[in-house]
Amino acid sequence: MGPKSRDVVGEITGADLSTGAFSFGAVREVEIGCAPGRAARVSYVGELGWELYVPVDQARHAFDRIMAAGEAHGLKLAGMHALDSGRIEKKFVHFGHDVADVDTPVEAGMRWVCRMDKPAPFIGRDAVARQLDSNRPMPKRLLQFLLTDPEPLLFGHEPVLRDGETVGYLTSGNYGHTLGGGVGLGYARHEEGISREWVESGTWEVLVEGERVPAKASTSALYDPRGGRARG
Repeated sequence: MGPKSRDVVGEITGADLSTGAFSFGAVREVEIGCAPGRAARVSYVGELGWELYVPVDQARHAFDRIMAAGEAHGLKLAGMHALDSGRIEKKFVHFGHDVADVDTPVEAGMRWVCRMDKPAPFIGRDAVARQLDSNRPMPKRLLQFLLTDPEPLLFGHEPVLRDGETVGYLTSGNYGHTLGGGVGLGYARHEEGISREWVESGTWEVLVEGERVPAKASTSALYDPRGGRARG
């Protein structure tokens, strides 16, 4: 993952990784040294990247080839907290925290995942259709929050206030190194509906260890909202 991932993956696989030949979301069979595998152009961190899949018995061989090729490009190993920091800046949801069986794609701001024109209906289609047909903002909506003070850390479950009133809580939190502050995702609730205008017209705070910290709230990702970096 990262702006130089095309150079590294191209060197180890010899594949044409241009957007025209390998579009976002595509999967191709590749070889990494002696290891046959697959490369999937997807990203959970919001940057250009590929996920590489190889047989278990060839994993160490493939890993060594990747690291050797990446040395010249500054490749670094990163852990789950680094991945989580990237995904939360991009407003990518985590199942079990930000979305679960009590939330709908419409409430999560992800109605694009629902193909309403499929000949075979998916489970929950009728519930999603009712929300889409209501023609009014949802009373529950997943928002992204960025603390204006770069010092406090967010971990999830912190209460969220709008104009001094508690309207929800964070479902997950982490530090956003690009945005420069604590970033959280969480649902706000407002019976008359949560529109972009309602979000932008309010004064937002997050309660962190008993202190109200001013925050910016957004219905879309504050980092690269159109996803141009991952699709570039």
